[in-house]
Amino acid sequence: MYKNYIFDLYGTLIDINTNEWSAQLWKKMAVLYAYHGAVYTYKELQSEYGRLVDREKAAVRRRHPEFTVIDIKIEKVFRRLYTQKGVKAAKRLILFTAEAFRCYSTKYIKLYDGVTDLLDTLKAKGKRIYLLSNAQRVFTENELNMFGLMKYFDGVCISSDEETSKPDPHYYRALFDRYGLDKSESIMIGNDFISDIGGAADFGIDSLYIHQSISPEITGRLRSTYKVMDGDVYKIKSLIIE
Repeated sequence: MYKNYIFDLYGTLIDINTNEWSAQLWKKMAVLYAYHGAVYTYKELQSEYGRLVDREKAAVRRRHPEFTVIDIKIEKVFRRLYTQKGVKAAKRLILFTAEAFRCYSTKYIKLYDGVTDLLDTLKAKGKRIYLLSNAQRVFTENELNMFGLMKYFDGVCISSDEETSKPDPHYYRALFDRYGLDKSESIMIGNDFISDIGGAADFGIDSLYIHQSISPEITGRLRSTYKVMDGDVYKIKSLIIE
């Protein structure tokens, strides 16, 4: 049926709930920054984080006016939060700060039921598996390793590396060019009707939509080739694996 199976990550393979704007998160982050000499009130730190994210997004837009959707490397923001307080932070500290931010902001994270079975089945049938995720590598790489998922992927694209994200066709093209994929042999599997499904349709590949509790509300036409509306990952096999 297909040779290449391209997966979204969060909301498709991994169930996650985060809150990056809670006061409790920023109080903890302010303590962490102060430990290393960068003293902020928690409200100041939260405000500066938002400002620096916007500044980095603007810089990416200037570098890549061709992108319709952009992404940034969030570690640049964490580094700048140190440097503007006069602290020269080593790479190890920046990575630790990013990891702490992710841990503090995550309410829960787990694999959906059926994910390992699905990926094992694809591998057993000689299919090739790819990841196309709107995500931060500094967060996502740890989470892929934590759940033992890296071994399944023949190729990985993470939006922070590319500075663009789904549904921008440039992001899909980056994956296909890097790994020499044929559109007619490929299918996108995801839980977002715009980023995953609309993006795949605009790029010219088939798709399967799986609706999960964290999926955005469908407000327009669902353009997927296949669909699983009850979040049951086990049903994917019967629909798109020969």
